[in-house]
Amino acid sequence: QVQLVESGGGLVQPGGSLRLSCATSGSIFSIVAMGWYRQAPGKQRELVASITRGGSTSYADSVKGRFIISRDNAKKTVHLQMNSLKPEDTAVYFCNIAPLNVRSESYWGQGTQVTVSS
Repeated sequence: QVQLVESGGGLVQPGGSLRLSCATSGSIFSIVAMGWYRQAPGKQRELVASITRGGSTSYADSVKGRFIISRDNAKKTVHLQMNSLKPEDTAVYFCNIAPLNVRSESYWGQGTQVTVSS
Protein backbone atom coordinates (compact mmCIF):
# COMPACT_ATOMS: atom_id res chain seq x y z
CA GLN A 1 0.00 0.00 0.00
CA VAL A 2 1.30 3.43 -0.92
CA GLN A 3 1.56 6.08 1.76
CA LEU A 4 2.79 9.62 1.27
CA VAL A 5 3.67 11.88 4.20
CA GLU A 6 4.57 15.51 3.59
CA SER A 7 6.42 17.76 6.03
CA GLY A 8 8.41 20.96 6.25
CA GLY A 9 5.76 23.59 5.71
CA GLY A 10 5.32 26.68 7.82
CA LEU A 11 5.01 30.44 7.91
CA VAL A 12 7.70 32.39 6.10
CA GLN A 13 8.16 35.97 5.03
CA PRO A 14 8.22 36.95 1.37
CA GLY A 15 11.66 36.25 -0.04
CA GLY A 16 12.27 33.45 2.41
CA SER A 17 12.91 29.76 1.86
CA LEU A 18 11.45 26.44 2.93
CA ARG A 19 12.36 22.85 2.20
CA LEU A 20 9.54 20.34 1.94
CA SER A 21 9.98 16.60 2.29
CA CYS A 22 7.84 13.69 1.21
CA ALA A 23 8.38 10.28 2.76
CA THR A 24 6.95 7.39 0.77
CA SER A 25 6.20 3.79 1.50
CA GLY A 26 5.20 1.04 -0.87
CA SER A 27 6.78 -0.35 -3.97
CA ILE A 28 6.06 2.35 -6.54
CA PHE A 29 8.69 4.92 -5.71
CA SER A 30 11.56 3.35 -7.60
CA ILE A 31 9.60 3.00 -10.84
CA VAL A 32 7.64 6.22 -11.18
CA ALA A 33 8.10 9.93 -11.56
CA MET A 34 7.10 11.98 -8.54
CA GLY A 35 5.64 15.43 -8.31
CA TRP A 36 4.85 18.21 -5.89
CA TYR A 37 1.39 19.68 -6.18
CA ARG A 38 -0.24 22.59 -4.40
CA GLN A 39 -3.75 23.78 -3.75
CA ALA A 40 -4.53 27.32 -2.73
CA PRO A 41 -7.89 28.28 -1.20
CA GLY A 42 -10.57 28.39 -3.86
CA LYS A 43 -8.27 27.07 -6.56
CA GLN A 44 -7.69 23.73 -8.21
CA ARG A 45 -4.74 21.59 -7.29
CA GLU A 46 -1.82 22.18 -9.64
CA LEU A 47 1.45 20.44 -10.39
CA VAL A 48 4.39 22.69 -9.58
CA ALA A 49 7.35 20.35 -10.10
CA SER A 50 8.09 16.79 -11.12
CA ILE A 51 11.11 14.53 -11.28
CA THR A 52 11.60 11.26 -13.13
CA ARG A 53 13.23 8.19 -11.70
CA GLY A 54 16.41 9.20 -13.51
CA GLY A 55 16.37 12.73 -12.16
CA SER A 56 14.98 14.76 -15.04
CA THR A 57 12.94 17.67 -13.73
CA SER A 58 10.22 19.98 -14.92
CA TYR A 59 8.60 23.02 -13.34
CA ALA A 60 5.53 25.16 -13.67
CA ASP A 61 6.36 28.57 -15.09
CA SER A 62 5.25 30.21 -11.86
CA VAL A 63 8.02 28.53 -9.85
CA LYS A 64 10.74 28.07 -12.44
CA GLY A 65 14.05 29.43 -11.19
CA ARG A 66 12.85 29.52 -7.57
CA PHE A 67 11.95 25.91 -6.70
CA ILE A 68 14.15 22.84 -6.95
CA ILE A 69 12.80 19.30 -6.79
CA SER A 70 15.04 16.37 -5.87
CA ARG A 71 14.67 12.74 -4.91
CA ASP A 72 16.59 10.12 -2.99
CA ASN A 73 15.74 6.75 -4.48
CA ALA A 74 17.46 4.83 -1.69
CA LYS A 75 15.48 6.62 1.01
CA LYS A 76 12.31 6.86 -1.08
CA THR A 77 11.99 10.56 -0.39
CA VAL A 78 11.25 13.59 -2.52
CA HIS A 79 12.15 17.13 -1.58
CA LEU A 80 11.13 20.58 -2.76
CA GLN A 81 13.48 23.45 -2.02
CA MET A 82 11.50 26.66 -2.28
CA ASN A 83 13.39 29.94 -2.53
CA SER A 84 12.34 33.55 -3.05
CA LEU A 85 8.88 32.69 -1.81
CA LYS A 86 5.98 34.95 -2.74
CA PRO A 87 2.56 35.39 -1.12
CA GLU A 88 1.02 33.66 -4.13
CA ASP A 89 2.96 30.51 -3.20
CA THR A 90 0.70 30.15 -0.16
CA ALA A 91 -1.05 26.79 -0.43
CA VAL A 92 -1.19 23.27 0.91
CA TYR A 93 1.55 21.28 -0.76
CA PHE A 94 1.23 17.58 -1.59
CA CYS A 95 3.41 14.97 -3.23
CA ASN A 96 2.17 12.21 -5.50
CA ILE A 97 3.15 10.36 -8.60
CA ALA A 98 3.33 12.31 -11.83
CA PRO A 99 1.33 12.23 -13.90
CA LEU A 100 -1.67 11.33 -11.81
CA ASN A 101 -3.77 8.33 -12.68
CA VAL A 102 -6.80 6.55 -11.30
CA ARG A 103 -4.77 4.72 -8.65
CA SER A 104 -2.98 7.85 -7.46
CA GLU A 105 -6.23 9.34 -6.25
CA SER A 106 -5.96 7.05 -3.24
CA TYR A 107 -2.36 8.08 -2.53
CA TRP A 108 -2.97 11.68 -1.41
CA GLY A 109 -1.62 12.48 2.03
CA GLN A 110 -2.53 15.31 4.38
CA GLY A 111 -0.22 17.79 2.73
CA THR A 112 1.81 20.48 4.42
CA GLN A 113 0.70 24.10 4.72
CA VAL A 114 2.96 26.82 3.36
CA THR A 115 2.05 30.38 4.22
CA VAL A 116 4.03 33.29 2.82
CA SER A 117 3.17 36.48 4.61
CA SER A 118 4.80 39.45 6.27
